[in-house]
Amino acid sequence: MRKYICLFICLIGVLPISVFAYSDKVILGGESIGIQIDTPGVMVIGFYKVNGDYIKGVPEIKPGDLIVKVNDQSISTIHDLTSQIEKDIKDEEITLTVKRGEDILPINLQLEKVDGVYKTGLYVKDRISGIGTLTYIDPTSKVYGALGHEILESTTSEIVEVKTGSIFESTITSIQKSTTGVAGAKNATFNYENVLGDIKTNGTHGIYGIYEDNLNTSYIDIAKPSEVKIGKATIYTVLNGEEKKEFEIEITSIKEYSNTKNLQFTITDKELIDKTGGVVQGMSGSPIVQDGKLIGAVTHVIVDDPLTGYGIFITTMLETGDEILKE
Repeated sequence: MRKYICLFICLIGVLPISVFAYSDKVILGGESIGIQIDTPGVMVIGFYKVNGDYIKGVPEIKPGDLIVKVNDQSISTIHDLTSQIEKDIKDEEITLTVKRGEDILPINLQLEKVDGVYKTGLYVKDRISGIGTLTYIDPTSKVYGALGHEILESTTSEIVEVKTGSIFESTITSIQKSTTGVAGAKNATFNYENVLGDIKTNGTHGIYGIYEDNLNTSYIDIAKPSEVKIGKATIYTVLNGEEKKEFEIEITSIKEYSNTKNLQFTITDKELIDKTGGVVQGMSGSPIVQDGKLIGAVTHVIVDDPLTGYGIFITTMLETGDEILKE
């Protein structure tokens, strides 16, 4: 009998156990945030012609590629790129080391000299900035989640890799309303001196990092997907200045097994409709609350019907946020 008991205990000890670190209560978001991400290299976003033609080597480069080295010298900014070209060019040619997904590729680029300046034929950037909405802060770990979807570079539609990043205090100055076929947007100013937190990851379910500003003590319970129901709910977002307000929506569809579009909803709040015309850019991450519990976050607008949008389950965001504590 003792042998069986021992075996049972040992087996329990090696069984995989999934335990998430996030709390069953979080601090409710809804605040507007400014977002800034520095990429781990210089991102190629397009090409231009020099003397009427594209530079030799350009066809091998693709939009979204990250230039990480020039002639084996590591670079991370546009200043690094131009300085290294000027310092180490040989026979008007350079070798770029490009990161494309998981692949590292050497590409020879023939430069053209115009009015004493070497031209690469590449449009590039090393920093992405924008606006979004904070969804939650875990009061125990101080991990925050925002947006509910990935940040894509606007020209290439490629996901933006994070070298470093920050979220800032943001003030909404005006709103461009959504109309059928055109998504509107919040316009804002950023207070770069008031850093709210860092950005550790940018992925399918949003941006995440550690919240560094003071925390309030107003907590809200988390709803499991099984608790979410068709019917009335509210969202929290900012339409003017820094004032967070609650607005009514109607949840019309629930897709439990979707990766990101778990909730479909319609905006019913007259004030919100009058001011925004529906879901607008910058509203992503706005928390969705039902029956006093946080159930999800706004993620997408249906452009052909801007009163209708999608949301992600809050539990999916919390599980993703929990992963950054293990990195």
